[in-house]
Amino acid sequence: MEGEQLGIVSVEEGLRLARERELDLVEVAPKASPPVCRIMDYGKYKYEQSKRAKEAKKHQHMIVVKEMKFRPKTEEHDYQFKLKHIQTFLADGNKTKVTIMFRGREMLYTELGKKILSRLIEDTQEIAVVEQLPRLEGRNMTLVIAPKH
Repeated sequence: MEGEQLGIVSVEEGLRLARERELDLVEVAPKASPPVCRIMDYGKYKYEQSKRAKEAKKHQHMIVVKEMKFRPKTEEHDYQFKLKHIQTFLADGNKTKVTIMFRGREMLYTELGKKILSRLIEDTQEIAVVEQLPRLEGRNMTLVIAPKH
């Protein structure tokens, strides 16, 4: 009698049948006319659902946004060091947000920040695509790059 329909029965009859089999009477579609119920082991059903959800979660990939900060007067060695980190982030499949922070009078020299970001785009063009072009937000200039697939 596994998986077959019993037809339209009263609630009492359904409960009696479920008790005979030592199972639960579970309402599956309450909005249907008449409501649809199923005789099953509810604890086992919930356990299998949670197992399926865990398995699905295991196979999904979270996209992480890493951030690297520069200053307008970043020297060559520091630039190369940070570039290597950005390349590692991209190789791991993470998006990278590059921020240039301006302090005080440095706001007058936003073109230095644009130069650094355009150089960075050029240096990572083989492994990354520009997702958000450089733009000035307050005292920070940001650029978002994502790995090529």
